[in-house]
Amino acid sequence: MLERIALHQTRLRTPGLGLEGKGVALGAKGLVLLPSLDRLVAWLSVYTREHSLEDLMSSMSIELVRSKLGTREITLSFAAESSDRMDRVAETARLVGGFTFTGTSRHYVQYRDAAAPFGYDATQLITTDAALALYHDRFTQVYDIEKEIALRALLLRLMPHVDPSTDDDTGPRILVAEQGLGPALIHYFVRSRVEGEVSVGEWPPESAFDEGPVRRYILRIPELPKRMHPLMRGTPGITSFLPSGPGVAVELGYRHPVALRACPVFDPGGLVLIRGDGKEPWTLDKTPQMGDLRAFARVELRGDTSAESLAATGSRLPEAVRVPLRIVPSPAAWRNVTASWIDPAQVVLLRRIAYALPHQTILRTQVAVTPKGAFLRCPTGIEAVPLGTFFVEIHPSLYIPAGYDVTPAVAPEVLYRALGASSSQVLFIDTRAHAMAVDESAFSPLETALLEAQAWEPLVADAIERALAEEPIDLKLEPLGVFPMSQVAPPDENAPVAALPPAPPKG
Repeated sequence: MLERIALHQTRLRTPGLGLEGKGVALGAKGLVLLPSLDRLVAWLSVYTREHSLEDLMSSMSIELVRSKLGTREITLSFAAESSDRMDRVAETARLVGGFTFTGTSRHYVQYRDAAAPFGYDATQLITTDAALALYHDRFTQVYDIEKEIALRALLLRLMPHVDPSTDDDTGPRILVAEQGLGPALIHYFVRSRVEGEVSVGEWPPESAFDEGPVRRYILRIPELPKRMHPLMRGTPGITSFLPSGPGVAVELGYRHPVALRACPVFDPGGLVLIRGDGKEPWTLDKTPQMGDLRAFARVELRGDTSAESLAATGSRLPEAVRVPLRIVPSPAAWRNVTASWIDPAQVVLLRRIAYALPHQTILRTQVAVTPKGAFLRCPTGIEAVPLGTFFVEIHPSLYIPAGYDVTPAVAPEVLYRALGASSSQVLFIDTRAHAMAVDESAFSPLETALLEAQAWEPLVADAIERALAEEPIDLKLEPLGVFPMSQVAPPDENAPVAALPPAPPKG
């Protein structure tokens, strides 16, 4: 009773069936026929693993239907909207053993598959008053709707599977403690500096023997320390839950068959706690007011003493605690070695190596000569002058020997104030913790203090005076005339002739 739709076919017999833009036969609604309830759960589990039901929830309906033969099956109907959505649904239905149909009101034909890429059309419609008429290439059947199945109620009735891998999951947790255990658990978390919120939930009495509602403490912990996982899991009276979506959580050690995060059927303002081992879930239509854990810590009061007995009768400055300064070796690397102290006996060596010092070192170095020796300072490093004891700058006006440190370990600013030096003095502390102060004005550039004054004579001035005293030479140029050699005098015959040196021998 079905025929394949051909390309560019426009005439269809099934009411409400039309062609999409891709040429696929599509009705206003889609329908999945599943043989049993466990196949429905399998379809929900597979579909929600990668897709959310949020786009289907507004039009999705799950119903229990009965055929004329008395068999009961499950139908899941929703708005088709596009072939892309129908393809996802049909692929999942084939995996779990279901059949996919498309139509509008009561007549539904088989959705497209590999044998009919553009879908199917019914050649002859069944005349029936049944709520559903399904046309498939294997069967044609009519169904009456027996009852509707609510998705939220179905998810709450499903028993979660045992899954020990969730015991080590990190992230937020919801803890439910019995009434007698709640205060001790709150104090334990406060003492362990665990942040979280707490509230008290009330449930109806579990039996006629209960005098009032059952109260339990509900704690929401954003991050439970790993060391507390075994304690929360193994303590009787404490049940741990892992949030599985807005308004729903599953007991630790179990996994729900359906991805609840993809099923937006729970109220975010309420709380549903699904327990394992076949126990009924705990449901709160509205989450009670929650408060910070630290607000519920134990309060301890001091004894009743009068304020007058605790009033002070006087005050004075505390006695000073003073210890001597020590200079101890330090294994730390040398840094800021910008000064040196040259013993008076080594000043002669400084004069000798001055000829080998580079120009930049001489230009940047300052020197102060004192009876204790010469003190050199160079802001870029004093290592280029290999003499004396190197000092490290720990304060703009305070130096200690390189490779040493001061004890007690106080701040350099505190140490400088404790030594009592003025702002115009530079302090050098040697290895015996003896401080030497040098005035800042005593330092001068090394290049100005390096060369000795040389004697000189005014020779240049005398040479200039002799040059100015000589008569200037007057040169004149006269024409030679027509016979330039006529004015040359003949040579004197009586003048002696200079003898020529003998010629060197040949060979």
